Amino acid sequence: MRIGEVAVKAGVSVRALRYYEQQDLLHSTRNPGGQRLYPAGAVERVRLIQRLYSVGLPSRTIREVLPFADSGEVSPELLELLTAERDRLDRQMTDLRDVRDRLHHCITEAHAHGTGSSS
Repeated sequence: MRIGEVAVKAGVSVRALRYYEQQDLLHSTRNPGGQRLYPAGAVERVRLIQRLYSVGLPSRTIREVLPFADSGEVSPELLELLTAERDRLDRQMTDLRDVRDRLHHCITEAHAHGTGSSS
């Protein structure tokens, strides 16, 4: 499958596919004309990569997770890695809630003092 086909079917840009290759997350071969050719499972692989990015995993972690996703094996190393990422996300969520609460307090105080109201 050519790069444009994979991009359309996976719902990503061609640039994203090139980036995934640079990050060693996705692999292709080249035809005699130099065009990238992807295996049949490339669309699902790209969708998985997108899901992993969407939960905040960096490329280096995704690179470590993908072999386990390919094999279907759950190793102690994978569990340790995923647990560490979950804990990192929990810390980020706590920090974001704290910032949101502070902003909410500022907004509430501003309304209570009559500032920021429109006439």
